[in-house]
Amino acid sequence: MSNMSIFGKRNVLVTGGAGFIGAFLCERLLKEDCRVICMDNFSTSHPENIVHLLKNSDFEFIRHDVNEPFDLETYPELQLFNLKLQGIQEIYHLACPRTGRRFDQFQLQTLLTNSVGLHNVLEVAVKWKSKFFLASSAVVYGPRPADGHLLKEGEYGTFGHLEPNSCYDQGKQWAETMVDTYRQVYGIDVRIGRIFRTYGPRMPLDDGHLIPDFIQNSIDDKDIVIFSPDLRSSFLYVTDCVDAVMLMMQTVKDPGPVNIGSDYDIRIADVAKRIVDLTGSSSHILNDQPPYYMAQHGLPNLTKVREELGWMPVVTFEQGLKRTIEYTVANRGLIKDL
Repeated sequence: MSNMSIFGKRNVLVTGGAGFIGAFLCERLLKEDCRVICMDNFSTSHPENIVHLLKNSDFEFIRHDVNEPFDLETYPELQLFNLKLQGIQEIYHLACPRTGRRFDQFQLQTLLTNSVGLHNVLEVAVKWKSKFFLASSAVVYGPRPADGHLLKEGEYGTFGHLEPNSCYDQGKQWAETMVDTYRQVYGIDVRIGRIFRTYGPRMPLDDGHLIPDFIQNSIDDKDIVIFSPDLRSSFLYVTDCVDAVMLMMQTVKDPGPVNIGSDYDIRIADVAKRIVDLTGSSSHILNDQPPYYMAQHGLPNLTKVREELGWMPVVTFEQGLKRTIEYTVANRGLIKDL
């Protein structure tokens, strides 16, 4: 935690704060009576995700790419945050492109965000001794285990470091190493959350993400392609994800890497069927070969997060799907690329 004096509210920086998960996190932090600096460059996010927060005097948006160095004290709009005296108490680093159809477009930026960008943000944490959260990913475990066992935090997967996805997969492993090295060298307080597949409102609707694509095709009565009837996954609703992140940052002692996800295993074909049923669609469900950027990851062992943080998902998959469908119906066609 920052060793600077706190006068009133905590100052918090959220990188990638206009993204899908980041926007919900910013909302939650404001409810926790924090002052929130949201940094994003809108490469894979959208202003609509945070427009409702701009009227809050405790919220300030900075449009910036974390791959470029930055000094928060130079931004006049952050004057009320009194950074010189109070600094930054917490940093949540969520910035990193995670795209589907546009994966090729952001390969280099993904690589840099997991290295150069992370370095820039960690330097801010060192300056103010900020508590630091890294949004890592299930990809650090590699492909789904052949025996289907639930993945524990102490194990690590293997994958080709020269594969098309390596900028993200290998990048997240490197990011964990980088954060822990800064902890060892500078003594900053860090948290590493390995986030498994998460869904909900504010997901990009035009980028090949599975559930938004299924919902939109279903609404239009178009065929839904499931990429093999045997493909399986688990799905965590976004507010449950944010709850886990907040609990991790509230712990006095660093618990080490923690899985954040759902261990409810479900066939993708059944997901498609449920969406068809909920939307009253006449869509047909078809099989095809998955694109290279779609991997079948394992499911998390949640023992650690349940026992040490007292967390478990509370939003059922059915409830989450209904909320996501409502959002998609209301916003499709409105959310467009900048």
